[in-house]
Amino acid sequence: MDDAGVFRLDEETALIQTVDFFTPVVDDPSTFGAISAANSLSDVYAMGGRPITALGIACVPDDFDMDVLGLILRGGQEKAHEAGVPVVGGHTVKAPELKFGLAVTGIAHPDRLVTNAGAQSGDRLYLTKPLGTGVISTAVKSEKCPPEVLDEAIEVMLTLNAAAAEAMLEAGAVACTDVTGFGLGGHGHQLALSSGVALEINLAALPVLTGAVDMIGEGLIPGGLATNRKFLESWVSGTSPTGGQIELLYDTQTSGGLLISIPESGAAALEKALMERGVPVHQIGRVVEGRPGSITIY
Repeated sequence: MDDAGVFRLDEETALIQTVDFFTPVVDDPSTFGAISAANSLSDVYAMGGRPITALGIACVPDDFDMDVLGLILRGGQEKAHEAGVPVVGGHTVKAPELKFGLAVTGIAHPDRLVTNAGAQSGDRLYLTKPLGTGVISTAVKSEKCPPEVLDEAIEVMLTLNAAAAEAMLEAGAVACTDVTGFGLGGHGHQLALSSGVALEINLAALPVLTGAVDMIGEGLIPGGLATNRKFLESWVSGTSPTGGQIELLYDTQTSGGLLISIPESGAAALEKALMERGVPVHQIGRVVEGRPGSITIY
């Protein structure tokens, strides 16, 4: 259940390959293209790899404005270039609903891959981006999102996970996944299940985008959040506080941060490496023995 596929070329090089695309989460075409590209690149970073090439993939409705499509593609290309990744081609198809993303190829040394199956009891858990993009995107569609709240969310979604990946490699992280459509709970569950461990997550320690909790209180709940919560009901236990915090565990994220598992002995080094690169430091819980895949909240 890793974030990307890996193919070993030789003793020194492994290919990391992934593809992701989705419908617009913001109105501005270039920004949508850039966010989608950042999201697509993230799977390579989550495995400790360096993305080297990308292909664009787009689904385009009949009679769609080609100038707008051009802006989407340009936004994606500019974000990929920020990551040092040339977009070397791509493919478009006609479809009822607009979608855009990238198929990304990366490389890594086979011995330095970071999978989601290496977490061990006693590890500390860190999250590198705040939660709430799914709730805020729903508020945007309902025209109930203040501009300053959206601006903060866009800045977070546009941020590459490259620096966070460099930090985790430097510090010796043992497991990682990026947090996207399955939410923190879903991706945390996959990491725990693959590793044969359980997680404890401190809801009060979760980083949250401005306005997200208030929007949950107003009933702006994404369909994906409800789906994630239903799937994870049998895996999550513990005290459920009021005020919207629990929903953030299930909120569908777009271009979310890295969930990093690292031994306690390496936690200080990770925090130092993250701070040196300007990446927010949020320790949100720990890895423990228990039913593999289960999450206890407190």
